[in-house]
Amino acid sequence: MRTADFDYELPPGLIAQSPTQPRDDSRLIVLHRSTGTLEHCRFRDIGKYLRSGDVLVLNDTRVIPARLRGHKEAGEDIPSGGGRVEVLLLHREAEGWRALVRPGKRLGVGTRLILGEGREGGHTITSVVVGLGKDGSRLLTFDDEAHLPEAGEVPLPPYIHTPLEDPERYQTVYARQPGSAAAPTAGLHFTPELLEELQEQGVGVVYVTLNIGLDTFQPVRESDPTHHTIHREYVQLSPEAVGALNRARQAHGRIVAVGTTGVRVLEQGCREGVFESFHGWCGLYILPGHRFRGVDVMLTNFHLPRSTTLLLTAAFAGRERLLSAYQEAIEQGYRFYSFGDGMLVL
Repeated sequence: MRTADFDYELPPGLIAQSPTQPRDDSRLIVLHRSTGTLEHCRFRDIGKYLRSGDVLVLNDTRVIPARLRGHKEAGEDIPSGGGRVEVLLLHREAEGWRALVRPGKRLGVGTRLILGEGREGGHTITSVVVGLGKDGSRLLTFDDEAHLPEAGEVPLPPYIHTPLEDPERYQTVYARQPGSAAAPTAGLHFTPELLEELQEQGVGVVYVTLNIGLDTFQPVRESDPTHHTIHREYVQLSPEAVGALNRARQAHGRIVAVGTTGVRVLEQGCREGVFESFHGWCGLYILPGHRFRGVDVMLTNFHLPRSTTLLLTAAFAGRERLLSAYQEAIEQGYRFYSFGDGMLVL
């Protein structure tokens, strides 16, 4: 297995720059693993492929205003202040915030940053670099952490170049647990009305939390993907969620993971077919060959080449069938990535 085996060519025009309106009007390609058969429909028709007793597992994490812009503070070595910097907060640690900083090569321990500039009605705060990560990240502290939401903005992926008029369109309609640097995009297609229709159909809904962090922004660079180190992300699988999942399993209902984040939570929390509650850090790296214990059906978006999310999806769907489905989606003009269309793997 080589990282290059998980590559494909995507015409740039198929990278979605804005979300579909309404949310559930996006397209959905359905891949049947048993036969390799593909079907095409609209996302709002997903109920045709679900049945009473199935359980949708939704990641209720909420994207925080994690992007901050500013400059290095003036000092003896920089009398008038330094160059522009951009900070992307990843997660809170005991000593401060783990973050990506660009440009970061000259931002050593002790560097002070003035952040929050350029936002209308925003709030300026001071940050200090207190640690350096082996992955290139920085550990930051803030003089006024309570005002981080006013100083920052919701970050969009780097391949989206069109400003978002309504930041809530980069949140799922059920987002409620702040902590992510990116949205769990497979869930962006749901509307409250569609979720209600599915529940009336007998489909259960369970919420879990995984706060999305660094690996969303880091491709697999090693030629052998097994040498890649995945970064930990905070996860919560509550006793209430575990109870609903185990009851569904006992009644022979299918566990439908919404997004790769949902897959990781479920696989982390399932032992020999039984779910157990937990909260803490998840470093589960799923590659082809993984034996799935907690997921029966997967709903996802289209992923970037050579990404950990594409590798995970290939582990569930099969590499050849997945890339064949991607090729058909390209030929059919599907929209790709965060604001793009969806895929249901049965």
